[in-house]
Amino acid sequence: MLNIVIPIAYTLVSLAFLLSFWRLLKGPDAPDRILALDTLYVNTIALLVLLGIHLGSAIYFEAALLIAMMGFVGTVALCKYLLRGDIIE
Repeated sequence: MLNIVIPIAYTLVSLAFLLSFWRLLKGPDAPDRILALDTLYVNTIALLVLLGIHLGSAIYFEAALLIAMMGFVGTVALCKYLLRGDIIE
């Protein structure tokens, strides 16, 4: 069953990744692009978790955790910059 589900999940998450990347390139304004970037790192985390399940290796889960932490900090910094014009007060 897992041999059938994993390729389907790869396909759907990759499609979501491509659509988010398209929104990042064509977004009409900065908040849309920040949201697309946030979605891109979530899709990257999903792909790494799927790869870790597929290969049975725990190192991919650790990489996904690192990307999640960096993505959160990056999103907060970009939102703060858009709202206030400065990141550090």
